Amino acid sequence: MSDTMAAGALQRISEVEVDDNGLRNPALLENEVFRALCFQFEFESSKLSNTGLLNALQALTKLRIDPQSTLMIRLLSESEERLGRGQLTAENLCSLGESLLELEGPSCATLEQIVEHMQERDIERWSPREIVMVYKILQVTVREGKQCQNLLNRLNSVTLQTVSQLSPNFASVILNSLVVLRQTRAVPLVTALCKHSVKHVPYFTDHELVNVLEALQYFGQKLQIFTEALERHVPGSILTMHPQTVSKVMHYCCKKMILSKPIFDAVAEGFISNADRLTTDQIATYIIPFGTLNYLPPSAASLFRKLEAVLHTRLRHFQPHTLLNLLHSCVLIQRYPINFLPKIFSPYFLQKLQAQPPGLNRVVMSQLTQLFLTVTLECPFYEGPKLLSKYQVKACPMPHNSPDVHLFKRVKTGLLYLLKKRIYFASEVSTPYFYVVDIEIKLDEEGFVLPVTQLEEVHRRIALCVDGQNRFCAHSHNLLGEEAIKQRHLQLLGYEVVQPMEELQVMDNQSNKQLSEWAAMCSASHIMPNKCY
Repeated sequence: MSDTMAAGALQRISEVEVDDNGLRNPALLENEVFRALCFQFEFESSKLSNTGLLNALQALTKLRIDPQSTLMIRLLSESEERLGRGQLTAENLCSLGESLLELEGPSCATLEQIVEHMQERDIERWSPREIVMVYKILQVTVREGKQCQNLLNRLNSVTLQTVSQLSPNFASVILNSLVVLRQTRAVPLVTALCKHSVKHVPYFTDHELVNVLEALQYFGQKLQIFTEALERHVPGSILTMHPQTVSKVMHYCCKKMILSKPIFDAVAEGFISNADRLTTDQIATYIIPFGTLNYLPPSAASLFRKLEAVLHTRLRHFQPHTLLNLLHSCVLIQRYPINFLPKIFSPYFLQKLQAQPPGLNRVVMSQLTQLFLTVTLECPFYEGPKLLSKYQVKACPMPHNSPDVHLFKRVKTGLLYLLKKRIYFASEVSTPYFYVVDIEIKLDEEGFVLPVTQLEEVHRRIALCVDGQNRFCAHSHNLLGEEAIKQRHLQLLGYEVVQPMEELQVMDNQSNKQLSEWAAMCSASHIMPNKCY
């Protein structure tokens, strides 16, 4: 039997006998035929062809043969000698690199030699497998890619031409490597890989799908066709998907502000079925997006009953900041965790919050303040501990909910035309109740507009919420949870909440249509021309 055939036999044995848990039948290593194959490689290593040598090394590595055995030492020594003499082809280099990664990990010094030899090779002729292997080696040897950016640039360029030939696994591995190597300038390649991944969504393993989602998030990609592919895949696979994969899908949707009802509805059903098997972090990642994107699924009643039951039995297992984020997301969609707020407002819990990163920063204190304001305004029957004033903030920091600059200018232009003077409306007004009003207009008892500086005879207050697209879910008219609760609370605090007409976002600043819309809006709110004051 030639060494190539013998190595092929070893590779086939490794494919059949090794699974995720290791070697299925350890007695195999004592089999006479297997020992005879190994004997050939151990005592004739210097006479082996490159292909036979490296394929055998790869197979024996997968079979978990002791790296300190005479067989493995001789094969490794012979491989490194041929590497030093420059006798290995690109395919040989990839095989050796894969074995060394498995045997010695990223600290293996020989990997750097392999990278040096690769830079001298003709990358244009490499197969997809060789390309993927090079990315994997670079990923662990250079990390940020600074030392080998020229090689990476060439590799990225060649890979772009071969994207259509990549398997689901290869596409996932390359995207993961691009993230680790921080290849933020390889935008054409990333875009092509993400689009190519769309057709592979049903075939990705959980690990591969996580790699793709992380790459989409890291590189800022938000492909509607990818979301549609997830919507077709997730509902039918929710009960077989690993919880960490489901968590990553929800995290991706939350960060990209994608309200996908098919995905969210399926995840709600999955949570009801599997909540007892989820970790506390997974529970939070499943639920928080519902509050962030302001969505209640059809199974909301069962979903939150299950969540409450889980919290009752496992409350002490939640990290403080995880628990706060979870309960805060619930109040955004009017699900009030009354039974758990005494713990949140207790000095002991607040000290734990402060002791763990990020501590009691402004965002955390805003969440606490909003929880307290929620029970004060919406749950007057709550009689538990209050939040001490030193943990409350006067204004809520919502940078992602700040008014759209261009829309804000159009709104003020329309108001100026309608009210004639700037003194009749105020911008970004801080209220005594935590929230900042985009534009406030004061009216007297007859409905006439008052100057913003006037404190007496104020009968009504109009809160004009300048809701640009950044306050809605992506490609949607669904307000985000933070904006929805703000408008709800402003109404409970006595404001009349008004939103500009959607058409304002596409109108020209001085168009007659814009002004007529404003007149209609103000008329509907009973804002009358101002008196002389």
